[in-house]
Amino acid sequence: MKRYHIWTEGCQMNVADSQRVASALEHLGFSATSEAEEADIIVLNTCVVRQSAEDKAYGRLHSLRPLKEKNPALVINLMGCLVGVRNHEALKKRFPFVDVFSPPSDPTPLIAFLTQSEVRSLEESATATRYAIMDEELALPQAERGNLVSAYIPVVYGCSHACTFCIIPYRRGVERSRPPADILNEARSLVRQGVKEITLLGQIVDRYGKDRPEYPSLAGLLIRLSEIEGLERIRFLTSHPNWMTEELLDTVARLPKVMPHIEVPVQAGDDEVLANMHRGYTAEDYRRLVARIRARIPGVSIATDIIVGFPGETEAQFMHTYELLAELKLDVAHLARYSTRPGTVAARRMEDNVTEEEKLRRFRLLEELQEKIATEINQAYLGQTTPVLFEEKVKRRWKGRTPTNKLVFVESEADLRGQILPVKITWTGPWSMIGNLVTP
Repeated sequence: MKRYHIWTEGCQMNVADSQRVASALEHLGFSATSEAEEADIIVLNTCVVRQSAEDKAYGRLHSLRPLKEKNPALVINLMGCLVGVRNHEALKKRFPFVDVFSPPSDPTPLIAFLTQSEVRSLEESATATRYAIMDEELALPQAERGNLVSAYIPVVYGCSHACTFCIIPYRRGVERSRPPADILNEARSLVRQGVKEITLLGQIVDRYGKDRPEYPSLAGLLIRLSEIEGLERIRFLTSHPNWMTEELLDTVARLPKVMPHIEVPVQAGDDEVLANMHRGYTAEDYRRLVARIRARIPGVSIATDIIVGFPGETEAQFMHTYELLAELKLDVAHLARYSTRPGTVAARRMEDNVTEEEKLRRFRLLEELQEKIATEINQAYLGQTTPVLFEEKVKRRWKGRTPTNKLVFVESEADLRGQILPVKITWTGPWSMIGNLVTP
């Protein structure tokens, strides 16, 4: 039997895309291998959101040349944001040993290459092939069926907001909402394969349906998904402050299956920096949003994203971000140092004038602050009992998550995979907690 190997870098959307590619390959009779040297097909699913991710993709790609030279029959597929949705001629000239170039979220070129069928456009393939899943039961690769507890479902492709720092609109194309029937069918299929929790994905997931008036809103989609029997938990990410409506907050508060966890990036705490980023809100707007979320969804956890060292960011402006984070005390802060992305507005019009040393210093300051905040928040769980959905066993302990997305470890000889069980928390740290199962 022929084998495939997939290397995935980047966001949750890429993880979901790779699962669909694997499923499509298995439909064609291939089996998975963890060793690239053993594979007949190698798929590199790439990310270019940061320079480090792009460098890693190029490094991995160059490492495959000797394998191709040794085995000319090897099929190499470059996929994802390194390829993008536009012309790939420059990449083809630079990497002539690559057989197939696939845009993000579109396995059609690879499937067409393997089956010698006609390549359809990205827009056509998104609808006509449904990720090239010819059988809806193939929503997951074989190794994950019955084993994967939590899965991702893309609901919005691309983005049309165009923050000045972001390369996603240029690589993933304009915003496109998936048909609700496709999303519901995929969710039902995942549940039949053992999945208990799904996370809906979109660059701005709150904008689901905005491009298609006949589609429901994200709130409406959540209502439909919550009616699926056997689906225990629903999450969504990533939100945008401008599109988090009262309807959405009310729906999260009202539906037991939708978890009380919101991911809504602030990116910066200074109004001038936010304006330069083209975010469309002020620091005070974000403060009010956090207050609204907490008032409407008691006990909610909130995660954010922050970029330090954006072009022109002064020490005083950085301190506004520091002070905002210290004030709001959010559960999670995903931190990043600004990285120039070719083709973005920031790259074309703004000078990257904050040194790498200064970016790292600011990063570390926020990192230390967030560790203290998370430690304080998680300490409130000590001695409390909370329901945990268990995903997998890591060494001696089972790993699971609370409704608020806190990571919990429990020692048990029993098979806890896919079960939601009460756990009494006995130890807390900034990034995880330990507890004991509560027996009846």
